[in-house]
Amino acid sequence: MHVPVLLQPTIELLNIKEGETVVDATLGLGGHAKEIIKKLGEKGTLIGLDADALLLAKAKQNLANARCQTIFININFRQIKEILSGKGIEKVDAVLFDLGLNSEQFENSGRGFSFQKNEPLLMTLSADFNSETLTAREIVNTWAEDSLADIIYGYGEENFARKIAKAIVESRAVRPIETTLDLVAVIGGVMPAWRKKGKIHFATKTFQALRIAVNDEIGALKDGLAGAWEKLSHGGRIAAISFHSLEARVIKNFFKDKVREGDGKLVNKKALRPSQEEILANSRSRSAQLRVTVKI
Repeated sequence: MHVPVLLQPTIELLNIKEGETVVDATLGLGGHAKEIIKKLGEKGTLIGLDADALLLAKAKQNLANARCQTIFININFRQIKEILSGKGIEKVDAVLFDLGLNSEQFENSGRGFSFQKNEPLLMTLSADFNSETLTAREIVNTWAEDSLADIIYGYGEENFARKIAKAIVESRAVRPIETTLDLVAVIGGVMPAWRKKGKIHFATKTFQALRIAVNDEIGALKDGLAGAWEKLSHGGRIAAISFHSLEARVIKNFFKDKVREGDGKLVNKKALRPSQEEILANSRSRSAQLRVTVKI
């Protein structure tokens, strides 16, 4: 079962009022949205976006009893400005970005997000993909060694990026790397024993890097934040929950720029992190950071 991260602090800092219009840009299964709609009352509106149509369908079921108006849209949040304008929505009062991968995607998507399951190497956040869709399989089997090393180091911050990239190229010359466990075996072959004994699985950073590359997650985040800010009313708030340093840096810098330009004010000057109690209850929350900024 997916557990929403930093739930109460997020709801409190968004400061949602009855009758407002709120966008959950990463709806998932509706964990945060379930609490948001309690604040909105009958006259409020929740707009839920998600790139994964399967998750969106489940969220609709989970939020079927909402008293407020609900609008669900299968779209990547990088298109938030365009989709809201297309729906005739000029301004919103709050936007939430929860950038963590949903537990449902890890456990049941079959798209290769988890290195603990033997699945095709897809890693696309969208459930609707075709032969033209970029996949992790295409990246590991066709990209040049230098390009592989660059994304594994740049997006995964993996110190063994060069060795992993070299091993991938050597392995695919024998036979294509088709599944998650194929890739895990290649990575494990060049990892020192001490990394294999660490708390973080030795394939974590490489899998993260490939997922970010497949979905252009950093570019999408920059576009999404900019679009959300344009649609945000004065006094409205954006809350963003990040799970790795690349996301955190983009969010921190975006909010700092708005403060420097005189358009925004930080609600919490330091990122909020989960309590030890939350981490014990939900280990996936351990790296979460919450930042909130108000438009002035």
